[in-house]
Amino acid sequence: MLRPRANRLDTPATDVMTPAHRHLLSRVGVLLLATLAIDLVASLAIFLLERRASGTGIHTLGDALFWTSTQLTTVSSQLPNPVSPAARILDVALQAYAVAVVAILAGSFGAFFHGRTMERGEAIVPWPAGNGTGPTDRGQAPRARPDLGRHARLERAD
Repeated sequence: MLRPRANRLDTPATDVMTPAHRHLLSRVGVLLLATLAIDLVASLAIFLLERRASGTGIHTLGDALFWTSTQLTTVSSQLPNPVSPAARILDVALQAYAVAVVAILAGSFGAFFHGRTMERGEAIVPWPAGNGTGPTDRGQAPRARPDLGRHARLERAD
């Protein structure tokens, strides 16, 4: 008797998520919440520092929120940079944070794909040790094991 296959939409999201998925979700979630908090706090700080400064383009809380948000996305806005020294220091800190976020996201996705590879059992398959046939036994660069066919993975050179 044939049974219908379970549809991914019928199963709860927690059943589909692997540990690698949960780890990525937690990293991105924490990063998103931290960025939103920094955006709000920095917007208020920029507003208080720049609202009465001569020659500034930030006059309202909305201007400050817009300017800060564009700084955190590493995109400049049409508003001029801050003029007060404290606001300029905050500007540099926001830019450094934005670059760090991009690096953290890249690392998080790299760790996710590595984790998924390990979960699927596609880990590196080493050559048999010490039999003289492996590339590292002969001082050569690592290569795929020919005896594993299309399932070959590169040997890790330690």
